[in-house]
Amino acid sequence: MALIVAMDDDETIRTLIATALRAEGYEVLEAANGEAGLALVRQHAPDLVVSDVNMPVMDGFAMLEALRADPAIQSTPVILLTSLHERANVRHGMTRGADDYLTKPLVFDELREAVAAQLDKQLMRQSAHNHAVDTAIDLALESQKQWLTRLYEDKLLAELGERWPTAESSLEDQKFSSATVLFVDVANFPALAEKLSSSELSEVVRQFYNNASDTLHLFGAYHMQFVGEGLLAVFVDSTDTHTVNNGLRATKTALGLIDSARRVQGFLDKHFPGRSLPRFEVCVGLNSGAVTLTKLHDPLRGKSQVLPVGDTVSACLQLQKQASKAGWKIAGGAALLQAVAGTVKTGRRKAFDEPLRSSTLDGIEVLGLAL
Repeated sequence: MALIVAMDDDETIRTLIATALRAEGYEVLEAANGEAGLALVRQHAPDLVVSDVNMPVMDGFAMLEALRADPAIQSTPVILLTSLHERANVRHGMTRGADDYLTKPLVFDELREAVAAQLDKQLMRQSAHNHAVDTAIDLALESQKQWLTRLYEDKLLAELGERWPTAESSLEDQKFSSATVLFVDVANFPALAEKLSSSELSEVVRQFYNNASDTLHLFGAYHMQFVGEGLLAVFVDSTDTHTVNNGLRATKTALGLIDSARRVQGFLDKHFPGRSLPRFEVCVGLNSGAVTLTKLHDPLRGKSQVLPVGDTVSACLQLQKQASKAGWKIAGGAALLQAVAGTVKTGRRKAFDEPLRSSTLDGIEVLGLAL
């Protein structure tokens, strides 16, 4: 039986959370603030912590920081709870080691699913630590270890592909040997543009990208910018990131973008009934590796702009394009899948032929988080 510590200063909400989890067969300990909850974690070493953000004495962020700083309990997964108007603060928690977040008012089916997912991943980590996993998991973890130790500095000036300048024009560079690039684009934008007026199309695009920006912000995107009708973002690890690597945060963001597209489709169904509009769908490319953020001077406007460059970026753009043609919603590169081994569900695999690349581009369909 899994043990969960639930922290919330609102007794009614705390009781509802505990009752819902006990109904699923979990043992639950309750605390009214982060300090009391942290003491329970240190005393009982639970399998999971579910914590509110705003609490007296010690809030959820301070509790999370103290938990991650204690070697005895720092691997305990944590789900943060926050109200909708506090979304801007969630990035603070995600980049400091929170494993997931849920917004209030809680939907208890979502709570149960999030708890089950975190406990399953924790079980996988414990099994790997005890060498009780099967050969496939051992090979995946070893491959991930090898990938994390390789440096990609020799690729930073590689051919960039369409839409991207060369790194030779850089003025001030930020180089990351390990990063994840995400590119999302509306799959059938021209077809929508034919059916909607410019003002209607602007509203639909605004609906999606407002949600997309929120999702990217919540999961700690380091850099993001628009490329045509698409949006490109770069996720990196920082010194205060403990349990959520850039690949997993980018993957969660991609899944959130697919959900946002479904909500936009609901908006179209409600506001434009009977118009026979094409479905609003997006396609996401994900790729991990070395990335350089290059600062370029714009002589026409007298300003500078930052562009992500490198083979990782150009490969991500190609993955997104090829995935859209193949009918996939999310396509990940092989390096990304090594970084998130065991935490995502995958589907089809395909080697995409690209005339501008010397070798094929391996793509893997990402379906969701593994339970």
